[in-house]
Amino acid sequence: MDGFRVELDGVWRRFESAGQTVTALADVSLSLDAGTVVAVTGPSGSGKSTLLHVVGAMDAADEGRIQVGDFLVSELDRRAQVTYRRRIGFVFQRFHLLPALTSLDNVAAPALPHRVPFDKHERARALLAAVGLAGREHEVPTRLSGGEQQRVAIARALLNEPGLLLADEPTGNLDSETAAEIVQLLLDLRAERGMTIVLATHNLQVAARCDRVVRLQDGRLLDDVEVPRTEPPEELLERIGRIGP
Repeated sequence: MDGFRVELDGVWRRFESAGQTVTALADVSLSLDAGTVVAVTGPSGSGKSTLLHVVGAMDAADEGRIQVGDFLVSELDRRAQVTYRRRIGFVFQRFHLLPALTSLDNVAAPALPHRVPFDKHERARALLAAVGLAGREHEVPTRLSGGEQQRVAIARALLNEPGLLLADEPTGNLDSETAAEIVQLLLDLRAERGMTIVLATHNLQVAARCDRVVRLQDGRLLDDVEVPRTEPPEELLERIGRIGP
């Protein structure tokens, strides 16, 4: 599956809270090449999650244009949004696995209500193997570690071969070693499958592994830099830290 190019042009999102208007995104413009891994950083409340939600059509922008691949997301009606969301993948900080289902059934779950041109459990089994969980297909979530549960969630997000993967703090509930493993898994999956990944994170070590880092503050895009691979790790982290949260 080829990755989707992502373009935002003048995107605004406002909320009403306690009788006041809160601006979550303010005139955000951004172009992401297909197949890149982009970290979105910034303090809590900076708009990271809102950015992912409007790109993923889980929320609607108030103004501006959002294009993902061939989808003009900002103009989709409800039915078209459903079709679009089946072409992208979501990974969250909380794993959102169904506790009564096995790993295999959790991965297959998004396809169960639909007619699809593939064997749902066969693909789920292959995806579990791809994320390093071959042989754990029949385990329920309580018998898996946090890192293993996140691997199941990633496999589930890949079920429909998405061109874009949106990951909202995917390492936030994991220890540093497990977080590094999850980031490496995402990078490996990008290399194998070509998908675009947009990853919201507070973790500078995670951001430094990505191709680009963008920083939001109070809903505005403050920085957008490419991450060079020629710098020593310490200097790279220091430089990323200057634009980090």
